[in-house]
Amino acid sequence: MYIHLGGDVTVSSRDIIGIFDIENTSVGKITRDYFKNAEKRRSVSYVSFDMPKAFVITIRDDKEKVFVSPVSSATLIKRAGRSV
Repeated sequence: MYIHLGGDVTVSSRDIIGIFDIENTSVGKITRDYFKNAEKRRSVSYVSFDMPKAFVITIRDDKEKVFVSPVSSATLIKRAGRSV
C-alpha cells in the first residue's frame, strides 16, 4: 500500500520505519542532531512549503530518506492503517 505524504509525494508503507510528530520530537537534542546529520547527507526531503507537522523516516534499497510533511502524524498513521 502507498501512503500519500502531501504534495505529490507517496511512499510504500513497507519502506516506512517511523512516523513522528515534528512538534513533540524536534525539541530533543537527539532528534535535532539526527536532522542535522540527515541534512548533511542530503537525505531530507520537504514535501511542500506548508507548515511541517510530521516527518517520516523510510529505508529503500538500503538508503535512508526523511520526508517532512504538512500532514499530521495521526493522519499519516491512519492512512498507513496503524493505530496511534
